[in-house]
Amino acid sequence: MKYARETLAVAQRILVELGRRRRSLVFWAIFPVVLLVLNSLILQERLQITLAEAYTQAAPSTLVGAALFFSGLGGSVATVVSEREQKTLKRLFLSPLSGVSYFLGIGLAYGVIGLAQAGLVYAIALAEGATLDGNPLANLLIVVLSIAAYVGVGFVLGTQLARRTEDVNALIAAFGIPLMILGGTFLPTDFFPDSLAQLTRYNPIYHMIEALSGVVVEGSTLEAVGEHVVFLGLFAIAMVVAGWLAYRRMVQVERQL
Repeated sequence: MKYARETLAVAQRILVELGRRRRSLVFWAIFPVVLLVLNSLILQERLQITLAEAYTQAAPSTLVGAALFFSGLGGSVATVVSEREQKTLKRLFLSPLSGVSYFLGIGLAYGVIGLAQAGLVYAIALAEGATLDGNPLANLLIVVLSIAAYVGVGFVLGTQLARRTEDVNALIAAFGIPLMILGGTFLPTDFFPDSLAQLTRYNPIYHMIEALSGVVVEGSTLEAVGEHVVFLGLFAIAMVVAGWLAYRRMVQVERQL
């Protein structure tokens, strides 16, 4: 119960602070909407399909490839870096708050934001006539694993590579944009040459998109997209563990300063 209360308290504090600033929340709402519309219009023209079909195909890649990337990964990096700069971590060392609760609280906060983005993307797609099938629990599992993977990577980057707030944008651009492109966020991987298509097999974003597209667009079961879900699950676990270890290392360094 102690960890649960502390985790909820940390998540609530982060969400309240984001709500007061509003700017990040507004951008995290506008970005997936704009990208969903653009992707849908491009797919409609390139594939010569109806707009409703285009929204159906664009929704999964927009959600896990872009929306959750910038909120889960970008948000967690920004939070860790800003709290180091503001000496919040120093104050936490003097409180009874455990490191586990702090780590889980940040993950929970951005999980809530990610689920809100999922609801927004799906609501707009459905309003445009999209047909989003599949098992809701399988859909939720893939979204949650994607959020966990992004937050874990965010902790690694935020604790090990970013020292100032100015570093955040450079990190996101350097690591994220190439992965998003190779993962099929902006264009289907069917358009890629063979050399690039081979690289996508090692890209977690590709597996996120393929798993969610299989469930949501094609109505496949988890077994049918099992290869992608297993890769995503293992990657998410590895990144959460790596994020926790990176966080512990950062705490040890901060205590010595």
